[in-house]
Amino acid sequence: MNGQSSRSHALLAVTVTGTNIRTNRRTTGKLNLVDLAGSERVWKSGAQGERLKEAQNINRSLLALGDVIHALRVKQNHIPFRNSKLTYLLQDSLRKGNKTVMVVQVSPLAKDLAESMCSLKFAKRVCKVEQGPATQYLLAPGNVPSS
Repeated sequence: MNGQSSRSHALLAVTVTGTNIRTNRRTTGKLNLVDLAGSERVWKSGAQGERLKEAQNINRSLLALGDVIHALRVKQNHIPFRNSKLTYLLQDSLRKGNKTVMVVQVSPLAKDLAESMCSLKFAKRVCKVEQGPATQYLLAPGNVPSS
């Protein structure tokens, strides 16, 4: 409900490839930095028109992310990564063998307590996901991962 908010998620993907000069062994790593837009309570914000559509799309993608987190937590065979663009883009970060860190920003204001609690409950669900140990990816000499 912040007037300066872009009302969208932001994703920066950085792929780094390194070569051991003694063994010519190449490894690669990918870092996804994601800024999730906050969910918006339409009834509270009074959003209309384009702003309402944006809020609905954000809420849908956050719901899809919640579904993926749930599926990972209960170790379902099918993880619904394709249910939103956000979860589709994040699937390589959320799969087994990767590490994920979530930082949650909450407001100290009493009027924002409900939103802060919602964010903290989501983060608590995320913390219960176990992805297993991180995996090292090795590349054959001359191979460079595609983005």
